Amino acid sequence: MEYDALLWLSFGGPEGPDDVLPFLENVTRGRGVPRSRLLEVAEHYHHFGGVSPINRLNRELITAVEKQLAAASIDLPVVFGNRNWAPTVEDAVAELTRQGARRVLVFPTSAYGGYSACRQYHEDILRARTAAGPAAPEMVKIRQYFDHPLFVAAAADAVRAAHRSAGGGARTVFTAHSVPESADRAAGLPVEGGRRYSRQIAEAARLVAAEAGIAEYDLVWQSRSGPAEVPWLEPDIVDHLDVLHARGVRAVVVVPIGFVSDHLEVVWDLDNEARERAAAHGMAFVRAATAGADPRFAEMVVELVREHTSGTRPRKLSAMAAAGCSINGAPCAVGCCEPSRRAQR
Repeated sequence: MEYDALLWLSFGGPEGPDDVLPFLENVTRGRGVPRSRLLEVAEHYHHFGGVSPINRLNRELITAVEKQLAAASIDLPVVFGNRNWAPTVEDAVAELTRQGARRVLVFPTSAYGGYSACRQYHEDILRARTAAGPAAPEMVKIRQYFDHPLFVAAAADAVRAAHRSAGGGARTVFTAHSVPESADRAAGLPVEGGRRYSRQIAEAARLVAAEAGIAEYDLVWQSRSGPAEVPWLEPDIVDHLDVLHARGVRAVVVVPIGFVSDHLEVVWDLDNEARERAAAHGMAFVRAATAGADPRFAEMVVELVREHTSGTRPRKLSAMAAAGCSINGAPCAVGCCEPSRRAQR
């Protein structure tokens, strides 16, 4: 099947101090987050000059994917669009519509299922197509890829490199963005028992650990927000470091398996807060690189594109059903990842 473009769909982030609060207001709109909390989180961004690394990293990944597409003789321009900041997905789809695009593939920068990790990207597509009007192109979102061999291989090599840096005896700790328990229960299809997000994270950790030759590891969560009375996935990475210290662990390798690149949640919550807690315990701390830094990530994107342009058979390492692919922003299955009242991260 022929496509006119590949839309690179991501979360977005501020690119200067004046962007920080407007960006956070976009992220939290309709969620009743108090301004005091926004100001607190804003300080995390101002620690880095008011700039999130996410847009720069996405542009670098887009360049890498464009080179891989050209090498594979695939004529498919890549367009960048974000949910929460410029360049917006609405502007990207409006421009594609003006150019007369008829069919567009969409690559989301999240490897997993769940409301925030998958279904919200469907909503982004629907919102942007609605804004563009009846001439908007058909848009096909690419499937989840947490168990793609190239994703797993890239992450496993990053774990090996981190362990070489940490020396012998370091404990491996996989981490991903926490979500409310209610959102995780609603992730996936009810008939499957929900929890598609946490089950996929656990499977990705298992696959990467096996590839890296690691027999024992922990899976924890990070970056929770919201009222304390709302249950989220636990344990938190910082609390878990306290537990490991009490057990006599002297070194950790932390693997942000839930992230494809170094979002602010990685460079602040792990590289600052978690690292500081480890240092307070006299514990060596090494953080593994995210998979997007590896050239195989761009190669994987091209493979995922070929599944649609050439009918290439999907490659995956788990027995979990492939999911997340849909047309024009519809859910990938009826009842899949229904949003709960506090589903958004």
